[in-house]
Formats: sequence, structure tokens, C-alpha cells
Amino acid sequence: MAVATKGITPAQLEALCGHWPGVTRDIKWGGELVFSVGGKMFVVMPVDGGRLAFKVEDDRFLELTDQPGMIAAPYLARARWVQVVEPKRFTTAELSGLIRTAYGLIRARLTKKLQAELGEWPSTKEPHK
Repeated sequence: MAVATKGITPAQLEALCGHWPGVTRDIKWGGELVFSVGGKMFVVMPVDGGRLAFKVEDDRFLELTDQPGMIAAPYLARARWVQVVEPKRFTTAELSGLIRTAYGLIRARLTKKLQAELGEWPSTKEPHK
């Protein structure tokens, strides 16, 4: 199986964040792959791939949604989520970095107790699959 260097597949998403501390994986809304930490979602993608949506830093929201291939995520924009409608415009590494940031943003909003229970943050030097 060839590994995409542009965009990200559901299998690549699973390999990237499926093992991070406290991450759970669910199928919601009839076919959306949802990754959450502490019960709060940080990235959503259809089970058959394609577009994806995730939380971004408040100060990067407008910058990212001004890029071709990204829009404010329907229903989640006011919470500063973007939707990547053309994932092949972005490298897998770029998307992986944005997803890692989304995890960190959501994790940072959890209670201090829950954050401590999750343990160490994932290594930033893990290989992109």
C-alpha cells in the first residue's frame, strides 16, 4: 500500500493520533471518524477519507481559512475549527502538525487532574506515516 505524502487517509490519521494519551476513537453521525481526548473531539474525518476538520489556535483561524482548500468548519467555526476541503493541497506533514496542535489545544482545556492522569504529551519526533 502506497503512503500518501499529500493529504491524509483515515489509516494515516489512526496511525498518527490513535495512540496518543487519552485518545478515543468513535464513529459518529453515520460515518464520521472522530478522535477525542477527555471526551472532547479534536479531529473529524469521514471513515472513507477525504475532507477533515479540526480545532486551530484562535490567532491562526483567519489565516488558515484564507488559504485555498480550507474553510471555516460548518457548525464548529465559532469554536475555531477549520475544515480541509481539499486535503491534497497540503502535505501529510503539514496536516499532521495541525492535528497535533488540535490535540494539544483540546487537551490543554481539560482539568489539571485529567491532564496529569494522561501523562506525557506525545513525542514531537515521531515519524509521519
